[in-house]
Amino acid sequence: MKRILYLASYDVIDPKRLFRALRILKDYATGGQYSFFECPLSDCERQEMIDRMAEVLDSEDSFFLIKLDTRAPHHPLGMARAPQDLDFFYLG
Repeated sequence: MKRILYLASYDVIDPKRLFRALRILKDYATGGQYSFFECPLSDCERQEMIDRMAEVLDSEDSFFLIKLDTRAPHHPLGMARAPQDLDFFYLG
């Protein structure tokens, strides 16, 4: 199953919805900071994440899922590590 690296970000007004959105994104993320997360997703996982976020978010909230080009050069700063395609990914 091929995974593509995405950058997921959200801006949620209500604290309850914010917590639920954060829990959803942490189910798929391999790294992140504040409201930005790196998510290696298959097509099925991507659609599942979008559907789950749609159930939680309200019209005043925002959610972005941006496909990243892994061929482009990247420059990790600080203690960051370059993203890796893992041999397996556990969703629990």
